[in-house]
Amino acid sequence: MNTENNLLKSANLKSTKKRLVILSVLNNSISPLTSEEILEEASKEVNMNLSTIYRALAALTEKGILLKQLSNDGKTYYQINNRQHKHQLVCSLCNKVVLVDCCPLKKFENELCEDTGFTITSHNLEFSGICPECAKKL
Repeated sequence: MNTENNLLKSANLKSTKKRLVILSVLNNSISPLTSEEILEEASKEVNMNLSTIYRALAALTEKGILLKQLSNDGKTYYQINNRQHKHQLVCSLCNKVVLVDCCPLKKFENELCEDTGFTITSHNLEFSGICPECAKKL
């Protein structure tokens, strides 16, 4: 949990067991998680309730440690803000998330920087659709 400790210290947040566990859960996840999913995993290591999760997620998001994203399924997802571009495919039926490694927006991003003077440090892109497993059921 050294990485998690460093994240909290760099944001001037107190390093508590619950925050460390939440960050560990998110660090070990291959896709963004809802607060309920985080609670399910974190509760395996430390006793916690949903209101504690919400407070911790709000503090971590406010300090820029986490990215918060409202998805088309109406749920809010959280992930570690590693200052890298995020791209994903989300199934509209089962909510399966597939991360996309390539960045199709590099040229557009460069144009935005030139036009606006911004230095873009990250972006998120989500495509919605139907995964192959769900398509077979239709």
